[in-house]
Amino acid sequence: MIATRDAWRYGLMGLPLAFVALPLYVQLPAHYATEFGVPLATLGTLLLVTRCADALIDPWIGRWTDRLHRSSPGRLLGTVALAALALASGFALLFLPPVRGDALVAWAAMALMLTYLAYSAIGIAHQSWGARLAGDEVQRARVVGWREGFGLLGVLLASVLPTFVGWGWTSAALAAALALAWFAWRSTPKPEDAPAVHSGVPFSQWLPFRHRAFRALLAVFLVNGIASAIPATLLIFFIRDRLQAPDSAQALFLGVYFLCAAASMPLWLAAVRRIGLVRSWRAGMMLAVAAFVGASTLGAGDTTAFALVCMASGFALGSDLALPGAILAGVVRDAGEQGRSEGLFFGWWNFATKLNLALAAGVALPLLALGGYTPGARDAAALSALTAAYCLLPCALKLCAALLLHLSLGRTGDSP
Repeated sequence: MIATRDAWRYGLMGLPLAFVALPLYVQLPAHYATEFGVPLATLGTLLLVTRCADALIDPWIGRWTDRLHRSSPGRLLGTVALAALALASGFALLFLPPVRGDALVAWAAMALMLTYLAYSAIGIAHQSWGARLAGDEVQRARVVGWREGFGLLGVLLASVLPTFVGWGWTSAALAAALALAWFAWRSTPKPEDAPAVHSGVPFSQWLPFRHRAFRALLAVFLVNGIASAIPATLLIFFIRDRLQAPDSAQALFLGVYFLCAAASMPLWLAAVRRIGLVRSWRAGMMLAVAAFVGASTLGAGDTTAFALVCMASGFALGSDLALPGAILAGVVRDAGEQGRSEGLFFGWWNFATKLNLALAAGVALPLLALGGYTPGARDAAALSALTAAYCLLPCALKLCAALLLHLSLGRTGDSP
């Protein structure tokens, strides 16, 4: 069993990775729309194209990561250090662009691709390293819990720093966090001695899809991920226009949301001990549905009620963060690929994550524009379209994900 001191040192990299993710996937659309006047349809197309391109690269990064795991974990960590430098640079270039006007979209595309590539390289290496350290269900959830717990702390920092210190100091804080996390990761146990149980299946880039449990889990993850990515993309618009709350309230709502997610981690781990990974994750999905149904009834000035929605949905988020990755680690083990192909599995897993985000931005933003919504809209039809996209569509998708989880994995217990 991995010691607590090693678990937190491993998990610390989750902080800067999540620190990057919140601005990229939540704050960026509103930042470019309001600060630089980029149209929503243009933003949706930009994010769809760059996120799809980024997603297609991830399985190849996973295969490359597996090779580095087998040849030299030291080389892997050296490559991660270079990726961390690229990530800090790309983030600063994206949120502090030196150009305006017609060149801005092209600049944003370049900065996004640099940031996405570096983020993927670090994230897949980190996830696959953790999968090689994990053991039974509880141990897998514990390793992922440390990683995602630090991730929630990173999200909390990212939700308040831009408001209070600006994007320049936020970029500097990211660079410092990446450096500290890399040094901590370097001191954790090397997983090169993890038992490698070969399945006898010839290796290929598509190897994970030969395992039924992976296909089933990935389908659930895709549907559930789109359900989570849509409100993340539209959150700031909902706060500003549906609730008509001041900009200062954004940090409060995000803080409540992610604090509750962090506080829920020990409770979800306790639930895993009692009812298993799959049933715990399904319970989290149903809690999210209840929260967003409540959000659909809110209007201007309902900030206290929305804070309660953020608490409930934040609690549900804890299950989405801690449990699917632990289930995947078990799938890798049961498939006989532990110590051999974790990077490839997590490469495809990250592909699905990026596809979720790409579809959320590429579909939700243009649809809102077609429905007559623009940032700052106050007419009833536009706000109804925003509410339907932010609240009701995610509920329908979450219910579909819960049903898929029950049909594909729930009937055979919690070990796929």
